[in-house]
Amino acid sequence: MIVCPPDSFPADPSARQILVTGATGLLGSYVVRDLLLAGERPLLLVRPDRKRDPATRIEAMVAAWEGELGHPLPRPTVVAGDIAAPRCGLDDDAVRELGERCRAILHNAASLTFHGADRDGDPWRTNVGGTAHVVGLARAAGIGEFHHVSTAYVCGLRSGRVLETELDVGQRFGNDYERSKVEAETLVHGADHLRSVTVYRPAIIVGDSRSGFTSTYHGFYALARLGHTLLPRMLIGSTSGRALLRLLRIDGRDRKNFVPVDWVSQVMCHLVRTPAAHGRTFHLTHPEPVSTSTIACVVQEAVERFSRAASPDDPDVRDERWFADEFRSQLGVYRSYLRCDPDFDRAATASHAGQFPCPTIDHESLLRMARFAIECDFGRRVPRERPPKSACGACAG
Repeated sequence: MIVCPPDSFPADPSARQILVTGATGLLGSYVVRDLLLAGERPLLLVRPDRKRDPATRIEAMVAAWEGELGHPLPRPTVVAGDIAAPRCGLDDDAVRELGERCRAILHNAASLTFHGADRDGDPWRTNVGGTAHVVGLARAAGIGEFHHVSTAYVCGLRSGRVLETELDVGQRFGNDYERSKVEAETLVHGADHLRSVTVYRPAIIVGDSRSGFTSTYHGFYALARLGHTLLPRMLIGSTSGRALLRLLRIDGRDRKNFVPVDWVSQVMCHLVRTPAAHGRTFHLTHPEPVSTSTIACVVQEAVERFSRAASPDDPDVRDERWFADEFRSQLGVYRSYLRCDPDFDRAATASHAGQFPCPTIDHESLLRMARFAIECDFGRRVPRERPPKSACGACAG
């Protein structure tokens, strides 16, 4: 079913819409905002959740952006569908209408599940099967322009310099998420009915560069959440970030590539709307990665400043070794995440979006992001103080 707001269909028939998947996720919500601010009227493929239908979910999201921006936004078109089904569950009439209304598909939906022994489950079901269904929808609707959100970590366990033009070079992988994203990219490139395939490979997406806002808590946030969870058994100052790195056998000089969600959306929206950039692959990565030493120190400072520690007279207080053992035992799924990142080539990104420098990611900005996560209890409550407004709308052009 296609739910169309009165002003959603452009008056100019040549200005057809972009179909977006994954609109309700962190990156997707920013992409919707930035496309609307740039004058687009995206068409969003959304499934119902347990409590709300697709149109209600999108209305709540757009209304939240209006509250932050302080001015109204036009409403996108909503398509009730699910990438888990062939042709995303759309009937012949809906597919025909998509073909008439849409000029392109921006496939952003993905699973961040790291390990999946069963290929009928995630990440395979969403990242490979879901991509196949979206590509099949493009074929059925006659849509030839395809934009695919992948990850810089299709590089797997490679070291050295990784080019934007490379995909499968026989690399080993750290987890099934990386494998599934390589398969998805290969599938998209192999679709002979697509006349243009543009691939976006962001590094590790973290919160908003200004407000610290996030709605997902993987990677860096998983480390902060572990510290936040374990600190009530520890005394302030009983461990340090650098000591923790040594206990976990992690070299503090290793680097991780973090990129803020607002910048990733800004660059993607610019490239989607720039025909000269289409058909390329873009590493949306930071030119100055963060050291694991900085990450460890941020996690330590964040939990000591914003989480609740144990009382000195608590009989259950634990020591540094207990903290490290607990941290290590619960980090299993993220062990590959802590490896040193390679040097990501950014030539295409610099050529086509060099006017959008990536905001600095350092101790101060990561601490702001960790504070946001802790104060909202990693998504369980609203923070006590409203963060400063994020940068918006710079994707136009």
